[in-house]
Amino acid sequence: MNIIVDANIIFSGILNTNGKIGDLLINSKAQLRFIAPDFLRREIRHHYPKLTEISKLPLGKIQEAEFQIYKDITFISEEQIKLTAWMHAEELVNDVDPKDISYVAFALNFGYKIWSGDKALINGLAKKGFTEFLDTEALYNLRESLK
Repeated sequence: MNIIVDANIIFSGILNTNGKIGDLLINSKAQLRFIAPDFLRREIRHHYPKLTEISKLPLGKIQEAEFQIYKDITFISEEQIKLTAWMHAEELVNDVDPKDISYVAFALNFGYKIWSGDKALINGLAKKGFTEFLDTEALYNLRESLK
């Protein structure tokens, strides 16, 4: 099964590679295929100071965790997404969280669900009828059922 993964999930996975999110990202290759927009890597690099502050780890350790998390994610250029998906995504996220447009555009373009922990985004888009999200527990249960 293909899943769009967003930055808050990656952030959490880097902070705790041994937690449930880290486990899902690192150990689900046989059951799940994670997809992310190319820009996600830049977004995570932008948050290196916050990651090192929260984790109390040196940047090198953060980058090692990041490598482990990224190794089974397929990164796709935003240029691969159809204009109609971008336009519909913009309508959906405009007054909810415009910075998450890429995840929604990817989901619309490919027909995949988004794995996110962003409650404001999930709830805001649900009010507009967009419910293509999975939370960590649902994804964990899905993976276990596919083993």
